[in-house]
Amino acid sequence: VQGDKTGDKPLLEELKDFIKARDDKPGNVFLGSPHRLDRPTSGIVIFAKTSKALSRLSEMFREQKIRKFYRAVVSGCPGKDKETLTHYLIRDTVKNKTKAYPLPKHGAQQAVLTYAVAGKTDRYCLLEIELHTGRHHQIRAQLAAEGCPIKGDLKYGFPRSNTNGGIYLHAWRVIFEHPVKKELLDITAPLPDNDPLWAAFPEKGVLV
Repeated sequence: VQGDKTGDKPLLEELKDFIKARDDKPGNVFLGSPHRLDRPTSGIVIFAKTSKALSRLSEMFREQKIRKFYRAVVSGCPGKDKETLTHYLIRDTVKNKTKAYPLPKHGAQQAVLTYAVAGKTDRYCLLEIELHTGRHHQIRAQLAAEGCPIKGDLKYGFPRSNTNGGIYLHAWRVIFEHPVKKELLDITAPLPDNDPLWAAFPEKGVLV
């Protein structure tokens, strides 16, 4: 979503170029990023076209006024069909990895999510997740701590990578009030095309 050490052109800049060409803008294009997705993750990203919208959206994310739903394909299934998980996360900036602990620790951030089992195959389980806090690698770390790493996520314990380098974590749905128009927005992102594993699961939501 934003630039990193690879030097690859980020989504933010790609979208600025698109808006500049589409709207035939002579000067620089303003575009703000109130949140991010992990690089191997697919799905919805929200951008702000004005500084006012960026400020309001950033505040809405901080105050948890934007409901965020993800879908994840994990190894095995958790013990319960639906549960709210609370962990305490410590980030290792050198390894760019986060460790989830079941009890509070010095310097840890509380992380909370709710999951529900939305489908099963012989080897995998589809989880629908509502993210209540927005921590670094939160879903990946919390599910790994529960013994259910996301398919393809080598960093968090899945044994094999996926051929495209991504992981089976998809930012699927957001529900929030438009920061300027005050209209309720309910947006979903289709699951990745031409993927037989995603296609093996139902598209209907279970948490909303």
